[in-house]
Amino acid sequence: MKRIEAIVRPEKLQDVKNALVSIGATGMTLEDVRGFGRQKGQTSTYRGISYTVEFLTKKRLVIAVPDDQLETTLQTISTAAATGTIGDGKIFVSSLNEVIRIRTGESGEAAL
Repeated sequence: MKRIEAIVRPEKLQDVKNALVSIGATGMTLEDVRGFGRQKGQTSTYRGISYTVEFLTKKRLVIAVPDDQLETTLQTISTAAATGTIGDGKIFVSSLNEVIRIRTGESGEAAL
């Protein structure tokens, strides 16, 4: 089992969610996050005054998938979240040792 954390642009969230639902994703967790990567924030001008927004607003999706669905899920997120410009986001993958569904006590892939 794998845990996928995808950090995406807020305007791409609905596209990513719809794409994941279309491949059968059964659940996901969403968080509002702020951060910066290589672009080091964003410079804007308001009434002739330049200012820098260092921490940009992003969305973080957390999804748990069985090992056999990992590649499909990663490709789906990458395709749906891409705009081709800097700041599209990142995907992190880590292993899950155990998952337990609290309501039923099921564990492992059955709990996903």
